[in-house]
Amino acid sequence: MRHLKLVHSTEKASAMHDKSSVKIAFASSDRRVVDQHFGAAEAFCIYSLAEDDARLVEVAEFHDSDVAMDGHEGKLAGKIALLEDCAAVYCNAVGASAIKQLLAAGIQPMKVEEGTPVDELLCGLNQSLKDAPPAWLAKRLQNKDADRFNDMEAEGWSE
Repeated sequence: MRHLKLVHSTEKASAMHDKSSVKIAFASSDRRVVDQHFGAAEAFCIYSLAEDDARLVEVAEFHDSDVAMDGHEGKLAGKIALLEDCAAVYCNAVGASAIKQLLAAGIQPMKVEEGTPVDELLCGLNQSLKDAPPAWLAKRLQNKDADRFNDMEAEGWSE
């Protein structure tokens, strides 16, 4: 597997890690459209998404032996571990076992039509953050709030 993490040094990029940002993954061979089955995905592009911004933060590519459709059950763990910080993963198809494992890891699997543009999905997610996020996204944002307050308490903050 090849794995690239992008590091942004600007204030805007660091603000993306606040309580209102989430990571979203897309199973995509070209970083432009969702065109992969989860279990056989050749690559994932991962974006940090906030109400008014979306930034590519990671790209992971898998070797041919990691994406073969037959016998990929044991290879799911590595892909799920890669996506552990993501709120959702968009793909064209996902098997029942993968769905169970993703949900257990707190990652919402999202099936979309092959060729759906990543930019289109990100725009829709940005808008839903402003208006009314879907239940899976609202839950993830609430969990981030709880984590933030637990971190503050651990640092000695009190009312």
